[in-house]
Amino acid sequence: MDRRKFIETSGAAAGAAMLGSVTPSEHKAPELAGQKSDKKAKIKLGLYSISYGGIWYRGEALSFEELCKKAKGFGFEGIELDNKRPMGNPLDLDQRRRDEMKNSLVKYGLEIPCVAANNDFSSPIPEHRECQLLMVRETARLAKDLGARTVRLFAAWPGVPIHNGVGTYEFVHDHDGYYSFMRQYPYVTWHDRWDLVKEGLKEAAKFGEENGVIMVLQNHAPLIRSWKDVHKMVNEVNSKWLRVCLDLPIFEKQDKDYIANAIQTIGDLQVHSHFGGEYYRDENKVIRPKMLDYYAGGIMPDYDHYISQMDTIGYNGYFTFELCHPLYNEKHEPEGIDFVDQQVSLAREYMANIINK
Repeated sequence: MDRRKFIETSGAAAGAAMLGSVTPSEHKAPELAGQKSDKKAKIKLGLYSISYGGIWYRGEALSFEELCKKAKGFGFEGIELDNKRPMGNPLDLDQRRRDEMKNSLVKYGLEIPCVAANNDFSSPIPEHRECQLLMVRETARLAKDLGARTVRLFAAWPGVPIHNGVGTYEFVHDHDGYYSFMRQYPYVTWHDRWDLVKEGLKEAAKFGEENGVIMVLQNHAPLIRSWKDVHKMVNEVNSKWLRVCLDLPIFEKQDKDYIANAIQTIGDLQVHSHFGGEYYRDENKVIRPKMLDYYAGGIMPDYDHYISQMDTIGYNGYFTFELCHPLYNEKHEPEGIDFVDQQVSLAREYMANIINK
């Protein structure tokens, strides 16, 4: 199958023209990257700010300006902003700071396609859900102010605890016995929590409409068990302001037919996606992905196949790299930021090679 020509950095002016085509008062969902079209598809590569958030490695988080400089230097076209401190929390970003961030994007010729909300709509306690909804509303406003097309949502994000200075998932994942999503509230069923999330997403979709940004639901546990759950949830919410982010590495199966069916079924609801992992150069200087323990069935994600399937639905959107797991060396010591730089550079080159085929 012919692949699209990967287009190197597009320039801030063209990005601004794409980002500002709709106002909330029009009550019309904007035409987004990711929608099926007759035009030749293309994928742009982005860098997710969580990679330099100061929680996975030894060292401080970058500033937004520093992140933009890194992204440009490594050849990315855009940045996905995490709404976490210290870089992207709406609480900390007054209008002056937001203007400075937009100036950094223009300075380095970058787009900001997405702002990520780390939300959990599944609590049966109203005060918990209301705090989450307020945070998502403020994230949508931030996305509008920065010119982002989308806000990425979870159904029930458990968070990332910081332990001994490094982020960990051990205390918030069901495995290893530390945590059980369903035992949080033993008197609440899975279906109860599904309905709570659905109501939260309905309100979030309205925030998207008010601000002219699309809300995007990711296929991420807990509560969400598969891409089929994502598809079902989006259909039940039934809003043109809520669409889908499918990420290959966290698929519950890595069978080619299963992945193809997911992408074909989701179709033009798919408007954002990520890739992750770690990479190395072999003896022939070819970049290879490392096998990580969270890959389903111990099978390496097949990005060649995934991209070819995205071609068939005419995907015109971002593929954003996220380095979002603890980074330790062979002595079980936290890696430094130099290792992050190496991984970000290798990941971008690896994926550009696939897209360019």
